[in-house]
Amino acid sequence: MSGRTHIKRFRIRKHSVPEARHHVQALLRQWRLGCLIEDVSLVATELTTNVVQHARGTGDFFDIALRCRDSVLILEVSDSFRWKMPELMKPGDDDTGGRGLVIVDSLCEKWGVRPRDPGKTVWAHLPFAPEVSAGLPFAPEVSAGST
Repeated sequence: MSGRTHIKRFRIRKHSVPEARHHVQALLRQWRLGCLIEDVSLVATELTTNVVQHARGTGDFFDIALRCRDSVLILEVSDSFRWKMPELMKPGDDDTGGRGLVIVDSLCEKWGVRPRDPGKTVWAHLPFAPEVSAGLPFAPEVSAGST
């Protein structure tokens, strides 16, 4: 499979955060990236929960995509709600919400949001040791471009 771009996309029913987490975990096992399951599952949970809580009126589904590039796992969560872009907040000790992107920010090398038509995609980069790439069942995408 050398030289092929390897990307996996899932269309998830909007209110099924556990289904999203299950797909992510199964794919990471298949790709032999068990070392990332805990962190990627948490990031996927936080980003998909944001879709469920904040992306109102966007239809019944959202999309998740995973790919590897240069010893980095890239997770993308896309929805069709374009009016509210996620922002990193600084919740107070007594606040009951607003910590999802704080968690994402602490676990990821970098993350961000980009518009799409319609909606937006929130992406996150989670690096892994280069020697892990040698054990992948596919050749990671090699690219000098950015997300």
